[in-house]
Amino acid sequence: MKIALPDTTGRRTDYVLTGKPIAVETLSKKPARIVYSAAHVVADPFTSNDPSGRASVDWAKTMAFRRYLAGLGLGIAEAMDTAQRGMGLDWPGALELIRRTREELPDALVANGCGTDHLDPATVTSLDDVRRAYLEQADAIQKLGGRLILMASRALVRVARGSEDYVKVYSDVLAACDEPVILHWLGDMFDPQLAGYWGDAAFVPAMQTALAVIEANAAKVDGIKISLLDKEKEIVMRRRLPAGVKMYTGDDFNYPELIEGDSEGFSHALLGIFDPLAPAAAYAVERLGEGDRAAFRATLDPTVPLARLIFRAPTQYYKTGVVFLAWLNGFQDHFVMLNGAQAMRPLPYFVEVFRLADQCGLLRDPELAVERMKTLLAIYGR
Repeated sequence: MKIALPDTTGRRTDYVLTGKPIAVETLSKKPARIVYSAAHVVADPFTSNDPSGRASVDWAKTMAFRRYLAGLGLGIAEAMDTAQRGMGLDWPGALELIRRTREELPDALVANGCGTDHLDPATVTSLDDVRRAYLEQADAIQKLGGRLILMASRALVRVARGSEDYVKVYSDVLAACDEPVILHWLGDMFDPQLAGYWGDAAFVPAMQTALAVIEANAAKVDGIKISLLDKEKEIVMRRRLPAGVKMYTGDDFNYPELIEGDSEGFSHALLGIFDPLAPAAAYAVERLGEGDRAAFRATLDPTVPLARLIFRAPTQYYKTGVVFLAWLNGFQDHFVMLNGAQAMRPLPYFVEVFRLADQCGLLRDPELAVERMKTLLAIYGR
């Protein structure tokens, strides 16, 4: 099977598909690593809302994709930045998403994003504003029976005067949590408004503050996800976590080696890239559980170039690549995103995502993917 693909000058040459779709396998109930896929949402393409207006979600397709993830045995990290949280999906929409997932998949492993994104950071004047906002969202999610991921807060960055303010706010919020939560340290490459999180732009003092929060509240912390795209930083912090507190890798560049681990430990996974890589993630971690590290790496290592492309700078637009692959793979009938985000990457990006997805076996129906890629090329006059 082949398709004529344009290069960066628009010149088309034939590309012959070579990939073999990854075998579908369900992750066991006691996997070698806990794996959360941060899942995207499907936009309603027929809404009359402007792209810059209130989000309109295709709930049927959005829930169908979550059933697919759960069917593979993967956990779901719900209403996170992969779902365009704060970048198209507001807090009321996020809460509705959390509610629907809880009702449709009551037995699935689900953790839900809890933040302060219903606040306008420009209007926040005190730590109390931030504290109340976290507690409002935590209470709403916990009333639904949902577990929490405490997301990083743009508002807290704005009003905190130092590391002590982070410790105060997080300690107060954790005290109100019914079950142990996952903390989330999201780097400024994902969200520039989070620069200097934990009260310092430098990694080591910021890490020390995060560790102080965890150590003071260890009974309320299941683990921490760090998304800094720097494996050495993750490993350094992983080795300093208190006993029983997990590291969840959010490193979409170096996930195979971080999940595999070393003689001193390993990372579990909470990854946006495990939305399009879901079958590879389930298959690879199942092999790891069988002790077959070579098969684990042979499955995931070839996906890294694709992940690095999808998450290239400006990194916050990685959702465009994620949804593009969902469309190619038939999980939705269109390539339209909340906030018009389908326009945030250029055509050569989509061409290369298509190539790399084929080469690592992530086009589950190559004929459908080719048909849809031709549709996209036609829109661009190619």
